[in-house]
Amino acid sequence: MNSASCAAKISTQPFSLNPSSPTSHDNPLVSPKPTSLFLGSTRKLRLSSSSKLNLRRRSGTVFAVSDVVKQKKSKSTPSLLITKEEGLELYEDMILGRAFEDMCAQMYYRGKMFGFVHLYNGQEAVSTGFIKLLKQQDSVVSTYRDHVHALSKGVPARAVMSELFGKTTGCCRGQGGSMHMFSREHNLLGGFAFIGEGIPVATGAAFTSKYKREALKEADCDHVTLAFFGDGTCNNGQFFECLNMAALWKLPIVFVVENNLWAIGMSHLRATSDPQIYKKGPAFGMPGIHVDGMDVLKVREVAKEAIGRARRGEGPTLVECETYRFRGHSLADPDELRDPAEKAHYAARDPITALKKYLIENSLASEADLKAIDKKIDEVVEDAVEFADESPIPSRSQLLENVFADPKGFGIGPDGRYRCEDPKFTEGTAHV
Repeated sequence: MNSASCAAKISTQPFSLNPSSPTSHDNPLVSPKPTSLFLGSTRKLRLSSSSKLNLRRRSGTVFAVSDVVKQKKSKSTPSLLITKEEGLELYEDMILGRAFEDMCAQMYYRGKMFGFVHLYNGQEAVSTGFIKLLKQQDSVVSTYRDHVHALSKGVPARAVMSELFGKTTGCCRGQGGSMHMFSREHNLLGGFAFIGEGIPVATGAAFTSKYKREALKEADCDHVTLAFFGDGTCNNGQFFECLNMAALWKLPIVFVVENNLWAIGMSHLRATSDPQIYKKGPAFGMPGIHVDGMDVLKVREVAKEAIGRARRGEGPTLVECETYRFRGHSLADPDELRDPAEKAHYAARDPITALKKYLIENSLASEADLKAIDKKIDEVVEDAVEFADESPIPSRSQLLENVFADPKGFGIGPDGRYRCEDPKFTEGTAHV
């Protein structure tokens, strides 16, 4: 597995219509236009390496993501990308995400979960690669494919599974369900069902961090926000508006595009004029990076620098992780639109298998070590299911909680009780 310096494409300056502007031959950080589409390509992703450069733009400077483009000091004596402890942590987190989602599929088909359930299988390298680098106080904003983001951020498997079961012991007391995971304790600011819906929330969270540090003089407030979203979101207005605000105010945020090549049943290549999403970052004055999202170590190296830039007050970064979901859009999706050959190609690049191989080949872990983790996670997931199944369902009085800031006049009757507690409420005859 190569280092991240060979894994990412970086675009750090806006495009220019001026014929005399620098070309890729003058600037090694600007990749020449590929002869074929990079999405779905079996060719290895490459980056022209360079020392750290300051690239001029119309007003100010856009900084390269320097650590990503550093060449190794000595090719003859390559250093390992992670320690044994880090490797085992990454492996355990990815195994937890995979095993949890596989169990969700079983529970869904057994009628334990309701509504739409979107699984994360295949994309674990993105969640683990980014979120395991965060502090407790850092924030994560997710999408409707949010179970694994919650687990990576530290929300207990019991709380996530119970939420999926609609039980009171869930992280949202059973009121959120699959698409709306939230945990104030872990600074998981929610999963959002509408695409692009969470990006303004993440931008607001990043603004809060900057305001606390600069206006309220909380010197130790260096909190960072990660905004996760998919390729289908990148043609929506919220995406462009928030990139503009984040760059304008130099907010401590990383925009993480989980480009799994498909927006429900629409191929990304058919839906956007330029499929290389990472190039949209420089248009707003921030670095844009493309990384192999099926390789957790490459993702982690890019994430380190992007999160570090945000924490140092150097502003936002747009990171496009090219990944792939192994299942359909949701568990209700028969997944008949994608080419079987395409699915087989990405299945052969399973990020968990790749990490396992790296750990063993570099003597960071033995087969026994990894099997012990597998066994541990199986027990955690089984325990989560048992706990969720045995937990109580919410009472009727909880139905209108968290719906209105002040429920008086609708949710609470003259007697002070919730109207939904009226036995005839569900018959449509209760006085409301």
